[in-house]
Amino acid sequence: MIAVEPPRDAAARRAGRRRAAGIYGVIVTAAILAAVGNQLSTAALAIAVVVTLFVYWLAEEYAELLGEQVADGKLPALRRIGAELAVTWPMVTASVGPLAVALLARLAGASTLTAANAGLATAVVVLTWHAWSAGRAARLSGWPLVGLTGTGAALGIVMIVLKNFVLLNLH
Repeated sequence: MIAVEPPRDAAARRAGRRRAAGIYGVIVTAAILAAVGNQLSTAALAIAVVVTLFVYWLAEEYAELLGEQVADGKLPALRRIGAELAVTWPMVTASVGPLAVALLARLAGASTLTAANAGLATAVVVLTWHAWSAGRAARLSGWPLVGLTGTGAALGIVMIVLKNFVLLNLH
């Protein structure tokens, strides 16, 4: 017999969507920092990240709302659209920490590449925190929590390793 999860309440659903949006935003931020961090000025890089995340955020919500329209056969109310946009706004704001660190590093005299790497390292820390936070919200402890947190950290580290591999071997 397959166990069926009980339905989640609206608050838990919103919290899960906010967390997912934040994680997605950090991953996109890290991907952009890794891909073009040494090709753009730090200010241009920050603008590129925020604009890209804004476009992804709008596209994600547009697709989600259209999907619901097809399923329900009606358009969502403007109030609902606004509420859904607010719930997933962390997709854009998740870039603040990594970008602030990159900008501060650059202002402190770091090279463009070093500043981008500082932002990328911050993204790894944020991904690790998101994994730990999600694990705690799921009431995990001990080795399951360590494993989940390590997976978040590993995702970020894999992005850095891939970035270095591409830059050193494929450019």
